[in-house]
Amino acid sequence: MDWGTELWDQFEVLERHTQWGLDLLDRYVKFVKERTEVEQAYAKQLRSLVKKYLPKRPAKDDPESKFSQQQSFVRILQEVNDFAGQRELVAENLSVRVCLELAKYSQEMKHERKTHFQEGRRAQQQLESGFKQLENSKRKFERDCREAEKAAQTAERLDQDINATKADVEKAKQQAHLRSHMAEESKNEYAAQLQRFNRDQAHFYFSQMPQIFDKLQDMDERRATHLGAGYGLLSEAELQVVPIIAKCLEGMKVAADAVDAKNDSQVLIELHKSGFARPGDVEFEDFSQPMNRVPSDSSLGTPSDGRPELRGPGRSRAKRWPFSKKNKTVVTEDFSHLPPEQQRKRLQQQLEERSRELQKEVDQREALKKMKDVYEKTPQMGDPASLEPRITETLNNIERLKLEVQKYEAWLAEAESRVLSNRGDSLGRHTRPPDPPASAPPDSSNSNNSRSQDNKESSEEPLSEEGQDAPIYTEFDEDFEEEPASPIGHCVAIYHFEGHVTHIRAHCYSMTGSSEGTISMAEGEDLSLMEEDKGDGWTRVRRKQGGEGYVPTSYLRVTLN
Repeated sequence: MDWGTELWDQFEVLERHTQWGLDLLDRYVKFVKERTEVEQAYAKQLRSLVKKYLPKRPAKDDPESKFSQQQSFVRILQEVNDFAGQRELVAENLSVRVCLELAKYSQEMKHERKTHFQEGRRAQQQLESGFKQLENSKRKFERDCREAEKAAQTAERLDQDINATKADVEKAKQQAHLRSHMAEESKNEYAAQLQRFNRDQAHFYFSQMPQIFDKLQDMDERRATHLGAGYGLLSEAELQVVPIIAKCLEGMKVAADAVDAKNDSQVLIELHKSGFARPGDVEFEDFSQPMNRVPSDSSLGTPSDGRPELRGPGRSRAKRWPFSKKNKTVVTEDFSHLPPEQQRKRLQQQLEERSRELQKEVDQREALKKMKDVYEKTPQMGDPASLEPRITETLNNIERLKLEVQKYEAWLAEAESRVLSNRGDSLGRHTRPPDPPASAPPDSSNSNNSRSQDNKESSEEPLSEEGQDAPIYTEFDEDFEEEPASPIGHCVAIYHFEGHVTHIRAHCYSMTGSSEGTISMAEGEDLSLMEEDKGDGWTRVRRKQGGEGYVPTSYLRVTLN
């Protein structure tokens, strides 16, 4: 069934239907265009949302980035950003494959439809013109017939009239004959025009218009098929991004499962562990016995002259309240403004960075040396002198980095000693004291002699090539050998210890600078640190009342200057 046969008389209906089809195509194009704008706005808002909540600082400078919760959140934001990219891809596919192509196709359909209907209207006009000619010939034939009949009647009346002249009768007969001839010609013309119109009308209804209607039917069916394909592109554009969107959603699920509460707790410890020792018990200060009171970190000091010395809050040696307001600190190069544990980590990080830079410069120096050797052996490859500036620059960088590595190594060693001195401070505070070291304490005189001999040897030892820029202080050691050693810190006795050196002998030790034993100390006694633990478990201290000797390191809470 086709339009040309079944709808031969529905020209206006087909005109309205084809126009409705094109309007539907344009409406769908407009719908997809607005859908594209919605997708683009959605993607833009998602990207703005992700940008708003992404960390502003780089991951290496942001401590929060070490927590699995933060890492998972950042990964979710990244997946949402990827999801926004897929929405943009959907919008782009819809815009190109649907909006542009269907809009172009709609213009082609409109032009084709206009051509077909113009052809149909021309055929209608031609048929109507033929019909008008037929009507005109018909009216002329009718008029000529009446005129011929009237002329014949007039001639017959004059012929019977005895009063009419023969001339009038002849004239009337000639006029009747002329009118009859004209009527006959009009009849022939009318018959010919009628035959021609019937032929044109048959061609119009059975051939010309059915062909035009069939073309319109083909056009409309092609439009409907193309529109259906456009409907399919809407879902196809979504299906293309479904696998990637599924990966985005799976990534979000993996990020959610990656949250590790236990690990985050450990990370918090690593980030903010200060390394400070916990404060000891506040001691009872017996003001009823003003003589020789043992000073403590939390009480008033008692100088040797017996007058109490008020210690302000700025001279408190122990951090007693963890929630106190922190003062604004000044950042220093050795990170001494940080707690011991954090200082050690930052110094370790800086040392590793400098070491990597140093190794890179050393490798570059070796490469330049090899290149110079090649240039010297094969001059046509290059001028060896051209490498001298780079080699000199590399050597300067190496010397600078070596000094920095030595500097950070010294700071790191000091920081690690601080951490070790504060570690385990409060363990067993209210339990039995730990056993003293099994090894005997070192001999002070031997230790002093060996240190003097080491200093002497080190002063006489020639400087290495790498240490020529290091400051030299050994030449001034002899000027200070006769002065008593200065404390390198202070410490507090956590437990009571009964040494083997009496007060008189300790006094003699302080006069002569020699002893071979330990020294007694009372729990809570404030002592001066003279020498750190060398790994044998003993630390050399000096009492405020006089006397110097060794005590177990585990019995002390040490603070370096």
